[in-house]
Amino acid sequence: MESSTVIKPEHGTGQKEFIFTQEHEDLRASMEDWVKKELHPHRNEWEDTKWPDSAIQRAGELGYLGLCFPEEYGGQGGDYYYSLVRAEALSYAGSGGLGMGFAVQTDMVLPPVHLLGTEEQKQKYLVPGIQGTKIGALGITEPGAGSDVAGIRTRAVAAPGGYKITGSKIWCTGAAYADIIVVAAKTDVGGKE
Repeated sequence: MESSTVIKPEHGTGQKEFIFTQEHEDLRASMEDWVKKELHPHRNEWEDTKWPDSAIQRAGELGYLGLCFPEEYGGQGGDYYYSLVRAEALSYAGSGGLGMGFAVQTDMVLPPVHLLGTEEQKQKYLVPGIQGTKIGALGITEPGAGSDVAGIRTRAVAAPGGYKITGSKIWCTGAAYADIIVVAAKTDVGGKE
């Protein structure tokens, strides 16, 4: 790598991190304040039971779920660093399950819908997912394969109106909350789709 392409922090700017802008810092302060006021007080209860759907709905109302998604779908159009800010702010909730629930929604379920879904699927699942009115789950883990995506045996075969899925999943992350589930399945078996 040539020295002209090396990114270095400029220590004289007063900026704490060289990958975060002032907008990132403002979001961090806002989210941290919200998390400490509205989520943290319930941490023990939610660790003993489960966090309510209203927590993710509130995050959607505040715009915190769509930070990295295009504005045309209700997102804020930000870069991936906004997702890092969200993850850090959610750590102040003191509830690992809640933080993982948000990560499943924003970083595991919604991205495949955004990147691979049809426009109809984006309107049906991505838009309400960003709003927090539909909560997603992730179906990857299988008996015998664990979470090794290369080893999954679940198949999706083209059928009238979509696909027919055969196989089994266990431990679907977020299933207790799910309105939708993104399922990992193989469509190409031995060179045939």
